[in-house]
Amino acid sequence: MREVLDRRHDDLVVVLENIHDAHNASAILRSCDAFGVGRIALVYNNQVFPEISGGVAARVEKWLQIDRYGSAEECVSALKSEGITVYATQLTEDAEDYLSVDFLGPSAIVLGNEHAGCSAEMVGLADGGIIVPMVGFVQSLNVSVAAAVVMAEMARQRRNSEPAWTARKAELEQSWIDRESSPR
Repeated sequence: MREVLDRRHDDLVVVLENIHDAHNASAILRSCDAFGVGRIALVYNNQVFPEISGGVAARVEKWLQIDRYGSAEECVSALKSEGITVYATQLTEDAEDYLSVDFLGPSAIVLGNEHAGCSAEMVGLADGGIIVPMVGFVQSLNVSVAAAVVMAEMARQRRNSEPAWTARKAELEQSWIDRESSPR
């Protein structure tokens, strides 16, 4: 447990905005755990968060900090108050290639609805837009695949860096011990 905790980056956040497919949401949570992202922010203001598929998510939601927000404004405001730079994924010409973004500082990526993408409100509130460039006939990746691709780059950039949240480490470790010992 301590080894996993030592590799978590509490200043990296993945925001899910109205993603409706349970398998996509579950796969994103699994990727968050795999790449050391311990915080998820949920913005579900036009639908209900889908039920997590335990098999797809490998039950990792138990080990993630999951915060819920009623609006894009509430979410982005909370993240920015912690000094976190917010990047909305978007299919626009002015979106920055995710490989050119510096994720060494506190960062959040917003993943929008599978069909509509990030809301206009979220894009307007974000500090910038990012894109995973395509070279084939498709315009975009599946949202859970795009999430994993961007998180892999975040993890690559941070591979040899010290997690920025060591002050919270004891608190988080105790909460994990409590979760492990509680009945499922």
